Amino acid sequence: MAKEKSAPTMADVAREAGVALGTVSRVVNGQQVGEEFRSKVEAAIQRLGYQYNTSGRALRTDRTNTIALIIPNTINPYFALLVHHINLALEKRNYKMMLCFTEYDRSRESEFIQMAQQNRVDGIIALTYNPDLTIPEDIPFVTIDRFFSVSVPCIAADNFGGGWMAGQKLAELGCKNVAFMRIGSTLTNEPSKRKDGFVAACVELGLPFEVMALEDSQPFSEFERFLCDHMQNGRLAFDGLFIGTDMLAWQIIRVLRGMGVRVPEDVQVIGFDGIQMFGVLEYAVSTIVQPVQEIAETCVSTVLSKHLSTMPSLICLPVKYAFGGTTKE
Repeated sequence: MAKEKSAPTMADVAREAGVALGTVSRVVNGQQVGEEFRSKVEAAIQRLGYQYNTSGRALRTDRTNTIALIIPNTINPYFALLVHHINLALEKRNYKMMLCFTEYDRSRESEFIQMAQQNRVDGIIALTYNPDLTIPEDIPFVTIDRFFSVSVPCIAADNFGGGWMAGQKLAELGCKNVAFMRIGSTLTNEPSKRKDGFVAACVELGLPFEVMALEDSQPFSEFERFLCDHMQNGRLAFDGLFIGTDMLAWQIIRVLRGMGVRVPEDVQVIGFDGIQMFGVLEYAVSTIVQPVQEIAETCVSTVLSKHLSTMPSLICLPVKYAFGGTTKE
């Protein structure tokens, strides 16, 4: 009976690639090595079908090369894009993602943090909604859009600046009476500053405005009632709307058109996030664009930093305006 062939070893990979054993070790451990040597080692690994024992490596080095990402879901296009870019940023650094969906369930957020600790991840990136969340002290922790403490870095877009930009843009496009509409968590977080920036711009420009803000638990029909209450002789009292997210803006636009209000002819609408149709085509609405790729890169580089304790408590990244067909340009 033929002898069963043993699994290839790291030494076999080194011989196949024509490099030193230490070079193979550096490649599989994600350490710095010349691109020519890396290519040779990776090609040899593929030819031989070499499988590296990640569990053994974790025991030896106390590293798993895994980062947990805690996020509500990927139904929301903005969250989906964020997951995509964080995964790319991790893979570029030879790290894997442990993806955890909370569906806005606060207890699941705590459960996932415990699971991440049990699986000995090397860091956690989280977009959370639990005001009582306990941040682990033994794992690098970075948040998106939510400030916890000066010792936990928060990565966010310039939400205040984006709100100010939206107000200024509507005024620039000729709007004379505007409103801000949003639905969201009662928690104090960075997206809450979108309203503050918008109000600041309106006050500075002398632009009349109203605010309609709902909590997550309130029904969408409240927005419909608000719009109906501001219809006068078949016309909407507002000629400009800034909506807290692109998804909500899209929903509001459907309601407006159902009421016979034309967008952008009768009312111009600006959303927030920068959601594109099918992820790569034109913007779904005119919008304040979050720099998603930069947010992802900053989250990953921060959570992997050896100097996490010296990082700023808030890292705020610039936004931009983009035309998406719901303003008069």
